[in-house]
Formats: sequence, C-alpha cells, structure tokens
Amino acid sequence: MQYELSEIDFDILNVLYFVEPFSKILEEVDAPPKIVADCLKHLIAKKMVVAMRFDEQKQDYVKSFIFDSDDMHAYSYLATKDGLLAHNGRL
Repeated sequence: MQYELSEIDFDILNVLYFVEPFSKILEEVDAPPKIVADCLKHLIAKKMVVAMRFDEQKQDYVKSFIFDSDDMHAYSYLATKDGLLAHNGRL
C-alpha cells in the first residue's frame, strides 16, 4: 500500500533532496512550525525521511540512530530513497 502524500509532506520532501536543518524546512514550507514538525515526524515514522547529525570526526552528516522528536532543531534531515520515490511519483 502506497502512502498518500499531503501537500505539506510533498513540500517537505521537496526541500530534502539534500541534508537540510529544520530551520531551512520551516523557511521553505508554508505552514506553521508545529504542523511542519508533525508532518516531518510522520515522514520519519514512514521511513521517508531520516534524521541526521553532523559528525565532527568525519566532517560529514551521519544518520542519527537516536532521535528526540521534542528537539527538531537539533537535527538535519534527508529524504530516503522511499521518500524520493514517493515525491517523484506525485510530480
């Protein structure tokens, strides 16, 4: 069963072709921060988006295996393959 993307889900995925901080998503998506956060959490639960953290040793973003949904600003985000396929299938 394929998940039907809302307009906000679509807009969030549109921003996440590259790793972006929560603040950038808020700039690009025309919705209140709480709604954006809720949609982003839902996309993470559906494995369409992954939370990322900057690793100082590697000097690169790595997938965060621990995600605190109460602190969305502490992470950056990236669409997964499933998220990109869902996004592109809707174009």
